[in-house]
Amino acid sequence: MVKDPWKKIILFMVVLFALTVLNLLNSPPVEQEPVAPIAYSHFKYELKQGRIAEVTLQESFLTGIFLQPLPLSGADIVGSPSKEIHAYKQFRTNIPPFGDPGLMALLEEHEVIINVERPKETTIWERFLVSLLPWIIIVWVWWYFIQRARLQGGMGGNPLNKFGKSGAHIFTHETSSKTFRDIAGLAEAKQELQEIIAYLQNPGKFERLGGKMPRGVLLVGPPGTGKTLMAQAVAGEAGVPFFTLSASQFIEMFVGVGASRVRDLFTNAKKNAPSIIFIDELDAVGRSRGAGMGGGHDEREQTLNQLLSELDGFEPHDEIVVMAATNRPDVLDAALQRPGRFDRQVVIERPDWRDRVKILEVHTRNMPLADDVNLEIIAKGTPGMVGADLEGLTNEAALIAARENSSQLCSSHFERAKDRQLMGIERTLFMSDQEKHITAIHEAGHTLVAVSLPNTDPIHKVTIIPHGQALGMTQQLPEDDRYHYQSSYLLARLTVALGGRAAEKLCFDEYSTGARNDLKLVMDLAEKMVCQWGMSEKIGPLSFSRGEEHPFLGLKLATEKTFSDRTAWQIDQEIEKLINAAQDCAEQILRENREILEALANSLVEEETLDQERLNDFFKKWTVKRPENNVGLKEKSCW
Repeated sequence: MVKDPWKKIILFMVVLFALTVLNLLNSPPVEQEPVAPIAYSHFKYELKQGRIAEVTLQESFLTGIFLQPLPLSGADIVGSPSKEIHAYKQFRTNIPPFGDPGLMALLEEHEVIINVERPKETTIWERFLVSLLPWIIIVWVWWYFIQRARLQGGMGGNPLNKFGKSGAHIFTHETSSKTFRDIAGLAEAKQELQEIIAYLQNPGKFERLGGKMPRGVLLVGPPGTGKTLMAQAVAGEAGVPFFTLSASQFIEMFVGVGASRVRDLFTNAKKNAPSIIFIDELDAVGRSRGAGMGGGHDEREQTLNQLLSELDGFEPHDEIVVMAATNRPDVLDAALQRPGRFDRQVVIERPDWRDRVKILEVHTRNMPLADDVNLEIIAKGTPGMVGADLEGLTNEAALIAARENSSQLCSSHFERAKDRQLMGIERTLFMSDQEKHITAIHEAGHTLVAVSLPNTDPIHKVTIIPHGQALGMTQQLPEDDRYHYQSSYLLARLTVALGGRAAEKLCFDEYSTGARNDLKLVMDLAEKMVCQWGMSEKIGPLSFSRGEEHPFLGLKLATEKTFSDRTAWQIDQEIEKLINAAQDCAEQILRENREILEALANSLVEEETLDQERLNDFFKKWTVKRPENNVGLKEKSCW
């Protein structure tokens, strides 16, 4: 008995082929009378003599039947070298390419039967293929249902044969040549990963001394800082196979598929050892257990359990380094970060302006730059941007230059690209003169307050042209990267944010809806100052969970209240005190400089956009009065 279904299919096809061939060979041949190929002139002659009974028109030639078998010599047959005479009942001739308009009239005159049809001449192999086609369709349908049965577990198959594959992409040194030379900056991270590269290149050097390299390396950093690129560069430097996939690829609707894919991934990596496994967005599968809706039977938790077992289980994989990337290390399960698993964390931080210069040099090395482009100035004007942001900035500048048919990228192209990234796309929106004046007063209030206070970032640009969702915008850029924010700087930010609203109240004696985003920013910042950073004199150095994001929902929902109602009331009072003090400070500055405020608003209405150079020229003509006394911050001035 044949157990393998494939053997049955092959045996069936062999028998079918043999039967078809025998059927064709045993079928009696069709006897056909000889056809005489004659010249068209000879055909016309015989037609006029009344010796043709029937003709059949077939595209560029015609065939016919004589009334009586006609003896023809070799001279009458086209292409025949023989001179013997034979009697032919049928003939064939070619119609001239230019046609014969009088042919049909001549045929009708001699009462010849006229047929019109397409030629149908088939060979024995064509008849063979036509007779075999139905059987091919039957065999294909049979094979399709057998494959379906295999996927569903029947006929010795496994339902996870298809879904259980990891789907990881493998890169070798030939297909991916990323190295540390392709990564600008991140010197500390490169230095920390050099040990991993040295181990993969020469594992015996460490094993000889009894040392063990970390099984797992966790790359931690904000989105877009180059974590995936760093992992590719490690594989390129070590010259080993690189398996990469996203953690979300493990999860499927079928229970057990994620664990099966983890096993398949490590099995393939062991076959290609030494190698690197890179799992992107590890928090998709590595969040703390017990938080899922399905409890211990949650598919994500089963996948995590299998990953933990593979990282540090009974079967060693000393020549496999597992790298993972995440921007939420705070939500990872504690078992993932213990020694023996992801026991080494490499922080990929946002680049400072010096590293941003190097990143810009990498992204612009194939771009024609004009002489007025200074990458150092661009880098200093892009604080907080990561590698992905800078790549988008250079690409947007190239698109703007291409739309203008420019042969080089100028500084203006980079400036407009930066404005689009920081402020949003410029919108064409019809605004009345009154609305333009309100917007100008609002933005002038922000600008004047920022210029009056000493602990604020310089104004880079102020505009009343709508960008994104905003009708106007005041853009501040720090002179250098900041890592600490002092309370005086934060109080100044609160005051600047409320400057637009205070200017509207001063000039129009009422508020508008334009301060919605300002109020939201002020409330969030004041809440963090009081609850998380201990900047309230009355509450003191205490930290509360209020204002924090939930690690799983990413929202301020479902957070447990860890303080009393009395403390909550005190927090509200301190937040209100900070905001009111900042508002009083902004109002004081604007009252004492109202003439400057209105002049600045008029300049905005006329020019619509004022950059840093134009603002410096404007304030050289005026003397700004700065606040001297306190406005409610307990022995402190408003800055």
